[in-house]
Amino acid sequence: MRLLLGWAINAGVLLLLPYLVPAVQVKDFWTALLVALVLGLLNAIVRPVLVLLTLPITVLTLGLFLFVINGLTFWLVARMLDGFTVTGFWWAVLAALLYSVISSFVSAMLLRRDA
Repeated sequence: MRLLLGWAINAGVLLLLPYLVPAVQVKDFWTALLVALVLGLLNAIVRPVLVLLTLPITVLTLGLFLFVINGLTFWLVARMLDGFTVTGFWWAVLAALLYSVISSFVSAMLLRRDA
């Protein structure tokens, strides 16, 4: 149940993103659900490989290159799916940053486990 709620939270944040970043467009809620799914799969499968391959530059930039990797995955999803567009790479980096911060905050508030 928590997984489905987390998925819905991520889709909701994706629907909020065009209001914060004008270069991002999401067609509708179903597109946002699909984007959240594909983004989650890419972050689980492709992102660790990218982080490992770019480890030297990540260490050299003190971890700041991870923002570029996040933006790259966000931009890749925008290129793969219809109904979700990001007009430029640096907009994708900004959108990925906002997406992760807002999604983490909302998930922490709604999905916390009360002990």
